[in-house]
Amino acid sequence: MSLGSLSATLTRRSRSNFYYAFLTLPRPRREALYAVYAFCRTVDDAVDLGGDAAAQREALRRWREDVARCFEPGPPPAPPIARQLQSAVRAFPIPRAALEAIIDGCEMDLERVRYDTAEDLYPYCYRVASAVGLCCIEIFGYTDPRARDYAVQLGTALQLTNIMRDVGVDARAGRVYVPRQDLKEFGVGEEDLIEGRYSDRFSRLMAHQASRARQFYAAARASYPRVDARSLVAAEIMGRIYYALLQEIERRRFRVFDARITVPAHRKVAIALRTWAAARVRR
Repeated sequence: MSLGSLSATLTRRSRSNFYYAFLTLPRPRREALYAVYAFCRTVDDAVDLGGDAAAQREALRRWREDVARCFEPGPPPAPPIARQLQSAVRAFPIPRAALEAIIDGCEMDLERVRYDTAEDLYPYCYRVASAVGLCCIEIFGYTDPRARDYAVQLGTALQLTNIMRDVGVDARAGRVYVPRQDLKEFGVGEEDLIEGRYSDRFSRLMAHQASRARQFYAAARASYPRVDARSLVAAEIMGRIYYALLQEIERRRFRVFDARITVPAHRKVAIALRTWAAARVRR
């Protein structure tokens, strides 16, 4: 299996929303994005799938070395996914700082799993989501510098949506991303999240989180550079799929403990096609 095929297969098997967004892209850009996604997924798994903190930190340290090798002269990195990432950073101006921020965000899951306020949470969202967007837009291509703010705002919106969907799973893993201030305000305890106790208080808490996520979706729309509509169509597809996920969570009245809420594949395809068509005709 080629390196490009390896990254594409990992993306496809994950059933990621990224996969449906990337289908609209020319092959060189698509393969570079698969490489970035595979890097993100592998770094995240190094933290999520391990139980030994020392081994997890060592895995992240090795990834920092591999990222450095992607940008610096010398022998290429050894892991196949890192070599594919090196090809991507040589073909497109992917910022090294953003790749390093992604690793830093994953490491935060080893160091800090509680956040007092939403403002405390946002730097984490930037590292694990907005930084991914900043990598992606360099591959998509853009002319308006507002695209960078668009990527940051949209990334935060996507991450807040993920936090809502996975609140129970994360709590059982010892990670509570809902700010303590909000838990206290709405009378919901960490034990309620761990045990999956659905209540009116929990529903109101989640409605508050949804409102916050909607603010970031709105901020992303406000900064969206329409002149770059065609090149940023994959980002728009991703944003609209996640917005549909937020709507589905709200439609089910935030019953995220019952089963993992998703957007059906046929609906993702429909969103992708509609967004692609709109971008093609936009002046």
